[in-house]
Amino acid sequence: MRTVQSILLLLLATSLVCSCTKWDDFKKYIKDGELLYTGKMDSVKIYSGKNRVRLYGLLKSDPKLSKIAISWNNGADSVVYDYAKQYAGIDTFVRTFPVNEGVKSFRILTYDAEGNKSVDVFGIGTSYGESFRKRISDRPVTSLTYSDGGTTINWDVIDLSTGPQYAEVQYEDNGAIKTVKAPITDATTLLPGVKLVPPLYYRTVFRPDTTCIDTFATAMQPHNVIADVTRLYLSNTGPGFARNTFDGRWGTLAAPWITNAAAKNKGGVNGGYTSDSRWGYSGLICWETWGNTPVVEGKIYQPTSAPLPAGTYILSFQYYSEVQSNSTVHCIVAAGGSGIPSLPDLSTALGSVALYNGVPVGATAPSIDETRSVQFTLTTPQVVSVGFLGNIVGNGNPGSYLVIRNLSLVKM
Repeated sequence: MRTVQSILLLLLATSLVCSCTKWDDFKKYIKDGELLYTGKMDSVKIYSGKNRVRLYGLLKSDPKLSKIAISWNNGADSVVYDYAKQYAGIDTFVRTFPVNEGVKSFRILTYDAEGNKSVDVFGIGTSYGESFRKRISDRPVTSLTYSDGGTTINWDVIDLSTGPQYAEVQYEDNGAIKTVKAPITDATTLLPGVKLVPPLYYRTVFRPDTTCIDTFATAMQPHNVIADVTRLYLSNTGPGFARNTFDGRWGTLAAPWITNAAAKNKGGVNGGYTSDSRWGYSGLICWETWGNTPVVEGKIYQPTSAPLPAGTYILSFQYYSEVQSNSTVHCIVAAGGSGIPSLPDLSTALGSVALYNGVPVGATAPSIDETRSVQFTLTTPQVVSVGFLGNIVGNGNPGSYLVIRNLSLVKM
């Protein structure tokens, strides 16, 4: 019995010693007075911006709060806001403030009037600036195409990592400047009812991330884009050319094509057109000299319907030739609306290209089916004439034969 009592007394003494030790240890933390903490900010979100951020948070029911301090860059930068509770329940705190560019860690503290502060609350946010601006560029345009409905912009792909949102296009319609937004997900954009000749004025608008409160944009400026302007300035360009006169196989081209007398090598009435079929189309520009029907300085041409704007153009055409080596055919672009030059004056043209004439005299092969083009540059707006010049010997049977499928005019 005496042994049991001794053990109990020993355990009690040990417990008292331990309790006193823990209490003494705690007292050293409050030797300067009891620590008081104000209510901290909850649900902190930091939205990115352009050389700024926006901080959102909730302040619960602590009526003593008087200031909110936000610091970043390891405390080198900070903002302090006075605060007075507005509602009995939870207040929403939203502030936008300037921040130098970069990803930042923000420390948020709340204070009462006596200087007591809350525990630390941290949030991460991003400020975008000049470095981001240097990364963005306009969405490329592959080409413009035209129809009765208007001008269609054909967009190229763009890097989505920089957050492109849309392209903003400006154009003139009946003297008024209009603006259309083309979502970045759209491959094409129609400008209804207008015929827009390059350059194309547009800019691209970016949002760096989904939380960003600001957008960035490139400058609204002209862009030289490739545009097929055939329909704007030329007519009856195939495939399937319309005819004027016709004898059952040979004929002349319908307006606006002009055919001179020398090109009408079929009885002086027809020439320059055939109803023959090739490439799946009937109705082709054609010269044929079988049966000793030569073409000497024959010209088929049309002027553009309006002055072409200054710039560089490419006139392209697909053709088939079994023209013999003693003959020539040229595609020509000439200044003005009065026609194309004759062979001695070919150097006066804005541009020209010789078609294939590699067939031996008296043969029909080897022939060629290809696309060729003429490039020319205008320094001022002007009307031009486009067409074909033929000097083809008539050799009886076989003679030379040439057909042209279509023409296209592209502004570079």
